This record gives sequence, C-alpha cells and structure tokens, in this order.
Amino acid sequence: MREPAIRNVVLVGPSGSGKSALAEALLFAAGAIRERGRDGGTLSDHTPIEQTMGRSVTLTPLSFEFADTRINLLDTPGYPDFVGELRAGLRAADAALFVVSAIDGIDAATQLLWQECEALGMPRAVAVTRVDKESADFTESVARCQRALGEELQPMYLPLLADDETVAGLIALLSGTIMDYSDDSVTQRPAEAQHLEITEDTRSALIEGIITESEDETLLDRFLTGEELDMTMLNEDLEKAVARGHFHPVLPVVLGEKLIGVTEILSVIVNGFPTPAEHALPAATTPEGRASAPLACDPTGDLCAEVIQTTSDQFAGRLSLVRVFSGTLTADAVLHVSGHFLSDRGHEDHDEDERIGAISSALGPDLVPVAAGRAGDLVCVTRLAAAETGDTLSSPDQPLLVEPWTMPDPLLPVALAANTRQDEDKLSTALHRLAAEDPTVRVERNRETRQVVLWCMGQTHADVILDRLQNRYAVSVTATPQRIPLRATLKTKASGQGRLVKQSGGHGQYAIVDIEVTPLAPGEGYRFVDQVVGGAIPRHYIAAVDKGLQQAMADGAALRFPLVDLEIAIVDGKSHSVDSSDMAFATAAGLALREAAASAGEVLLEPVDKVIIEVADEYVGAVMSDLSARRGRMSGTESLAGGLTRIQATVPAAELTRYTIDLRAVSHGSATFSRQPSGHERVPDRLVSTLLTQASDD
Repeated sequence: MREPAIRNVVLVGPSGSGKSALAEALLFAAGAIRERGRDGGTLSDHTPIEQTMGRSVTLTPLSFEFADTRINLLDTPGYPDFVGELRAGLRAADAALFVVSAIDGIDAATQLLWQECEALGMPRAVAVTRVDKESADFTESVARCQRALGEELQPMYLPLLADDETVAGLIALLSGTIMDYSDDSVTQRPAEAQHLEITEDTRSALIEGIITESEDETLLDRFLTGEELDMTMLNEDLEKAVARGHFHPVLPVVLGEKLIGVTEILSVIVNGFPTPAEHALPAATTPEGRASAPLACDPTGDLCAEVIQTTSDQFAGRLSLVRVFSGTLTADAVLHVSGHFLSDRGHEDHDEDERIGAISSALGPDLVPVAAGRAGDLVCVTRLAAAETGDTLSSPDQPLLVEPWTMPDPLLPVALAANTRQDEDKLSTALHRLAAEDPTVRVERNRETRQVVLWCMGQTHADVILDRLQNRYAVSVTATPQRIPLRATLKTKASGQGRLVKQSGGHGQYAIVDIEVTPLAPGEGYRFVDQVVGGAIPRHYIAAVDKGLQQAMADGAALRFPLVDLEIAIVDGKSHSVDSSDMAFATAAGLALREAAASAGEVLLEPVDKVIIEVADEYVGAVMSDLSARRGRMSGTESLAGGLTRIQATVPAAELTRYTIDLRAVSHGSATFSRQPSGHERVPDRLVSTLLTQASDD
C-alpha cells in the first residue's frame, strides 16, 4: 500500500450529469463542509454567471482532507464550449473521475474524452449518478459504459434495492458484504444468499478483471478452479491496476437526502488513484529550448510549476491556480516566468522575473493561507501580474519551460463594437486580460474590415466573455455580424490610361500612364511588367507607377473591394521635365487601373477555407450533406481508429461563421474541426447581390 499524501483528481462528464452535486457530496462526506448547497448554490458553481446560467463555466479547485490525504478535486464544466477549462483540469490532475448519469448514459463527447485520457495513460473511474430514479437501471448503465468505453470497466458495488425498489444501500462485490443506508446510520452485514446469487456473475467478472492485471500469474487458474482467493491480495491488485490505468472501477451513487456510494468513491480516490510521484510529468526545457533534466516530483528538487488557470477576484486581485511539478513554492518568492503561447491568441512570450504574493489552498471561492506549495500540490498564488495561463514558474537561477498542453482553436467569431468612446478606450486592455486568462479566446483586430473580432468556442462561451467584459471590466459592447473580407478581380483583359495634367498656376502635376491588365489564375497575386520603350516614362518613375498600382489594387475600383490576381503591364506614357513627380505618376497609375476595371468589369471573390472534420462514422453522411448545403466541395475522406472518419473539404468562409455550433448539432457532439485560409474564389452570380447588400449594410 502506498503512503497517502496528495491526490489530484479531475471531475469530468457531460453537462447535467451531476458533477457539481457529486463534488459537494464528497466535500460533505469528508467533513470539509457542514451542509450541501443546492440549486446552483454549490461551491463549484459560486460565481454569479454560473448561478444565472445554472451550469458550471469555469474550472473550480476544491482542496480538502480525507483519511490523512490531501485531495485536490477539480470540478470542470461539462458543456463543450468550455473545453479549455476541462483541458486545464486534465493538465493539473493525475487521475480522472468520470461522472455518468444512469438516465442519459454516455454521449459522444464523453467517449472521445475517455479515449483521450486512455492515450495519455490517465487512471480513470466512473461514478454513475441518478441510480435512484425510477427509470434508472444500473446494470444496463454499466453495460452501456462497457460498450462505449471498454471492457476494462467493472462495477465494484451494486445498488441494494428495498422492497419498494428504492436504493437502500450497496452490495460490495469483493467482500460480499452489504452497506445498509435504510436507517440514520450505515450498518454493514454479510450479504444473504439471494444477494450472492444475484451478484455471482458480476463478482466473477470483477475478480477476473483484477487478476488479469495481477503480477501473480497463477491467480486466474486458481480462481477458475474454484479456489477462494485472499481478499487482501485482491484489493492490493485492484489498487495497482487502477493506479496504472489498466482497470476502471464503476460505482453507483445516490445524491439525495441520503448519500450512498460517496464514501466508497473517496476510498477509491485515496487507495486506487496514483500519487503525483506515480504519474508521468510533462517534459521541460530551458526557455531557449535546450534540454533539461527530466522533472521529478521531489519537494527538494529544482522548482518547476505551471499556471493552470488565471482569474480576477475583486478582493484578492489576480489569482493564479498553480500545479507544482517539482520543488517547493514559497510565498513572496522571486520566480522566473516563461511562456510560449502564440501571440495570435492575444498571448505574448514571457521571459522575466516576478515576485509572487501569498499562497493559499482553494475550496471554491474560499482561500486558506498555506506556508508553501510542495511538489505534486495545487495551490493558488496572488500578485502574479505578468504570468498567464500556461506559463511556467521556476527559479531565476534555473529557468525552465514546460511543454504546452493542447488547446483547441476557437472557431466562433463575434465582432464587437464599443457602445461609447469610454468603452472603446477600455476595450483593448480588457480583451488582453481576458485572453491572458483564457487560452481558448483569440482577439483579432482586422484592419481590412475595421472590426475587433473575438474568437470563442461557442455561443455560450461568447456570452460568458461578454458578461465578464460588462461586469468585471465595466466595458459595454454590442455584438455585431462579422464582415467577410471580399476581393475582386477583372472579368477580362483590358487597357486603361491615367492622365494627370494640372499645369495652371504654380508648380503643376503631369503624368500619363498607359497600362494593360490581364486577370491571373486564383491565388497568383500581383505581377508588374515594365514594357515601356524609348524612354516615354523616365526610369526613375517606374517604381512610383508600381507603387501607385499596388495602392489602387488595395483601394479597389467600383466594387470597393481590393483587386487581386492581376498582371499589369505598363506599356506607354508621357512625362514633363518640370511638372512630373513620383506622386503624379502614382496617382496616374491608379486612374489607369480604375479605367481598365470599368472597361473589363469586375468579378466578386470570397474567401474560402480548407476544413478538416473528424466525426463518428454514423454521422458522416449528415455532416457531408450539411457541407454540401454550405457550398462545400469535398476533397477526400479517411477512416480513423476509434470509429471516426476524417473529412476534408473547401468551404466559403461566409458559410462557416456559426459552423462550430451547427456541427455540434449535426454530429451530436461527436465531431471536431479545424479551418485554415485557402485563398479566394468567385462568388456565384446568384449570391453576388446578397453579399454586396450585406457589405453595404456593414
């Protein structure tokens, strides 16, 4: 048996499965709180926005003591918009407790998350809630879990039903005992014959699952021949199998007036889940990228910690949730801050020293001061002004940089317009702070459309960000439609002449430029050709003509959108020895291009994106049909492991504005997608007037 010390556990599962209620029950059973909150009043859902929305939207640390063990429980949002908070919890934890409703079962998102944890080798257990409901069937719930998540799942307990079919307690399969909750106190007694008959097959499957992972290769043969096995040895093998991530216990839970199965979950956390020293740590390098010694969960080692979450508190100020991987973090220490999040998400690289403030243990909104954070622990740190979520904290004498964890790209654009000049002045600072707190937020300032665009994970995520802008930073904004950056090119080859002749009074302006314009293939850009002969335009003005043409292309012609994919040849012109200038020739070049555009006519172009979607096989047809309705062109499909298919397509950007929301509905939450710009293509004639009207409305 391992010496109990620290357990870092993340609670995961779909929205509505009962994660926050289970977290509250675990705290109550451990004696960390005197009464359980209800109806949005739990420690996990303590913020005003969570209480208003009726769901968790942030990662909430809950640290408490049970059986001489410090348990850092991380309650995560179940709604897919807040996957960034979920991934932060996975980064900080050493084991995951999946929460599944006996009524709703396993959804596709939970199945994908289970597979992700499996790839990481993260130990897991499953708590099945709502087993006391009338339509619940725990045996069927376990079967659904096994079909969706794997045969390594086996129940450790079965619900004990009273005569009226209500859940009155638990039947422990290994020990063959009953925990009876029918009275005010829990009583334990041996299972009766009828119980043993009901549980025989389930108990055998549990024992076989345990001894398959045992180091004693004779156990299985002995069990199959009917030999009674040592329960102490079986329990030890069970704990080892759970800690290694090879076996996943399933436990029924009742979270009503009486708590059934909660103490048993605490026992699995303490005795089955690994200590921080037994869990693999991320790789670390120096900030310059040089190799560093592997991290070890040693309080006396070199300090290496990571900012898991950044929040702002009206009393404590900026608060950072920190996982200490190695060494010991002490209050008021000077630390080195290193970071490598990409700047296009609003984050900046960090490589500086900073003095931290106090160190605390968090129980939801409540902070309890502690002397230090030792290796393996999760603590909250104040006064970290520069450090952002994902940054590494280390000793200034031994700076380190931990490899980043994977974050999904935000794919829902929301254009923001400040309501007043004062709001506009504060908006940039507020967005920078929000992006520093939440790596799934990206801030884009589009010069072409003159919009500030907030990229989020979904509409609910966007609503939360807008609420924080209003209530935390006192910035009032209005969400407006995102403008699509359209382009134009010429329909046919054309010529044009630009004349700038102003010679009345004072210094004049004189330049005549003749050009020929030829449309190029999509994506070829701009090509300038000098065909002037005989010195019609002096050589030192040719560069000005080129510059004037590029500026005119950027400004656009009749449609007012930038012109692209043109070869422009300057073929002739005239100059004046006194009145010609670079400015005159640049202006004349622009006039020539506009004349050519008017002669040839313009073609409207729209941006298209390359889209890659990974979706459960059963929803491939629905996704492809939806893409076709969005004017998408399929470029290929590929079968992947785990019952997934990868779809590649090219889709107009205008059709992808709310695709992250619509794809979730079409695929029942089983799909992920990415997009990247893939140039511009001609707008179908039937849509030209619609896009032009939208552009003029903007």
